[in-house]
Amino acid sequence: MDMEIALILGQDGITNGAIYALLALALVLVFAVTRVIFIQQGEFVAYGALTLAMMQGGTVPATVWLLLVMGVLVTALDGSAALRAGQVRRAAAVAGWNLVYPLALLAVLAGLPVNELPLAVQVLLTLGVVVPLGPMMYRLMYQPIASAPVLILLIVSVALHITMVGLGLLFFGAEGQRTPAFSDASFDLGPLMISGQTLWVLAVSSLLIVALYQFFERTLYGKALRATAINRVGARLMGISPTLAGKLTFFLAAFIGALSGVLIAPITTIYYDTGFLIALKGFVAAIIGGLASYPVAALGALIVGLLEAFASFWASAYKEVIVFTLIIPVLLWRSLNSRHVEEEE
Repeated sequence: MDMEIALILGQDGITNGAIYALLALALVLVFAVTRVIFIQQGEFVAYGALTLAMMQGGTVPATVWLLLVMGVLVTALDGSAALRAGQVRRAAAVAGWNLVYPLALLAVLAGLPVNELPLAVQVLLTLGVVVPLGPMMYRLMYQPIASAPVLILLIVSVALHITMVGLGLLFFGAEGQRTPAFSDASFDLGPLMISGQTLWVLAVSSLLIVALYQFFERTLYGKALRATAINRVGARLMGISPTLAGKLTFFLAAFIGALSGVLIAPITTIYYDTGFLIALKGFVAAIIGGLASYPVAALGALIVGLLEAFASFWASAYKEVIVFTLIIPVLLWRSLNSRHVEEEE
């Protein structure tokens, strides 16, 4: 290995680490607010990338049908409850967001030549299809058992992960997809050639991390999520709805996952089950942060990305093993430096 190869590997590691950082932040956020280990985060990555690929192929993405089905279920649950309580306007609002919106989106995707639209519009439509699945998932699967022990929530997450992988195979098929790059530009920086897509990944990841920081520091909803993460019972006593916090958290996690999939689709071929391995590396970074610290999780994501890049050069057959082995000393160190705390009732 010489300096040029080291710089190339470092570039790949930082690019991958930026994506892992986003996923790690989402995992930490979901666990801190809802106590859910969001295993299916990777499926949102795959769904985002493959939904965009289907649009660019001139096909109505199958995920819009999943959105419609989940919207019907949410409307049936919340709409009927609102009608029984005599809240007609609330029932109309529920139907508007969860039923009318998916139908309107389906009409747009079926009626327009989406593959001829600008890339920015295709990305927005992709996010519009995939992101609402997050809060709908929370409403249908997690909200009824929000007070259950962490183990029960983990079992539900595993079941949802398996279900989403199976649906991914049904929706997208077994063949991988890759989308066109956002930019064909390339820049020479000494011995390095930096592609425009790499700059897009780094720029969007950095902007999103800054935006999340501003959201948590300066907005009322962000402060409500921080309060819920610090003390769920205290936040509830202060009038912060745990249901709203859960839905907002899953919305942000789904947004981060889908956007990450859109960003990496031009760099690597995405299959229906690719997201799990990507999210697992983000989970390693989140574990480094103790599923609590956002800065440490982001730093851990960069370490994971760099370790993966250099391991692929020295021992490509064992790079995944090397990356996941990193979790062992972290867990050992944390087990020796933390005391056991009973889960609050």
